[in-house]
Amino acid sequence: MTGTVGIVPNPVSGKDIRRLVANAASSTLAEKYTIVRRAVLGAVEAGADRFLFLREPHGLCARAVETLTLDGVTFEHVAVETRNDETDTTRTVAAMREAGVGAVIVLGGDGTSRAATLGWRDVPLIAMSTGTNNVFPRFVEATVAGEAAGLVAAGHVTLDEVAAVAKLVEVVVEGDDRVDLALIDALVLDERLVGDRSLFDPAKLRVAVLTRAEPASVGISSIGGLVHPCGAADPGGVVVRFAPPAAARRHLRAPLAPGWYATVGLDDVAALPEGEPVEVVGPAVLAFDGERQRFLEAGRRAVLRVRRAGPRVIDTTRALTLAAERGVFVHAAGSVAFRPDGPRHLPGGCC
Repeated sequence: MTGTVGIVPNPVSGKDIRRLVANAASSTLAEKYTIVRRAVLGAVEAGADRFLFLREPHGLCARAVETLTLDGVTFEHVAVETRNDETDTTRTVAAMREAGVGAVIVLGGDGTSRAATLGWRDVPLIAMSTGTNNVFPRFVEATVAGEAAGLVAAGHVTLDEVAAVAKLVEVVVEGDDRVDLALIDALVLDERLVGDRSLFDPAKLRVAVLTRAEPASVGISSIGGLVHPCGAADPGGVVVRFAPPAAARRHLRAPLAPGWYATVGLDDVAALPEGEPVEVVGPAVLAFDGERQRFLEAGRRAVLRVRRAGPRVIDTTRALTLAAERGVFVHAAGSVAFRPDGPRHLPGGCC
């Protein structure tokens, strides 16, 4: 069996302002380079023979494979116009769908996975955490992530067997045919400036719609989670209605960034059934998965709903367990092409 795997690294994840004003860890380009390399090697061992990469200024994927020689394995960058913003991820993943990619590995935070989902709503996805807002991505060894992606892409296991459909928040703005989305949290802020990268001011929080309210998380999800927990497998989501801390009847201390706690004022925190609308009116800024994205003009309305209509998230443990039970990794002596064991640092090339 053969299969195609897409790899989408975000070179700027783990490098934002939260390294200066909070206590977030950094993720270097060198770390991402080794992650991609390990993921490729794992995927090849599981049956992948073709890789499509996001093209970005640092050439992470090209560097990761430039010294690998793997017979019959090809590497190429997806041919889309690069703008050096999150739309590169969206357009690249959309092109991966058209190219027949069987599984996509994304390196980044919640926002990177969101950008991928905008390009391919039900993308077969392994989201690896290298950013700050890491409720959606998980920490998983890249070798294992590559193996799982390769198993799916090569058809050793099927998506129906190993992947669950994720929830998302669908956002429809009055007068706009486009449907926007968030994978974890859609936040309404009493602000006017889109593109601001500063931490959220607790006094300016109005409403949050959450697909997952996890008490063991950091960020907006933790606010709902410390009051009304709701996990990835639970139906519906959670809606949080804030009050200015100085006037609120209830206060909550929550980690809005790694190592940075703030006091938020709560009006109401409640379960939100799937599909039930939450309506908000501008002026306000809409932030999705930790990033301010859209300005809602005065009097303009937006409707937010939680739906289970997102990416198909691959369970790496489930994929490898099923493959092991089926004997995928065991071969009769001489039945597979021999490859040298251990690190491969032979002349090679990419793209």
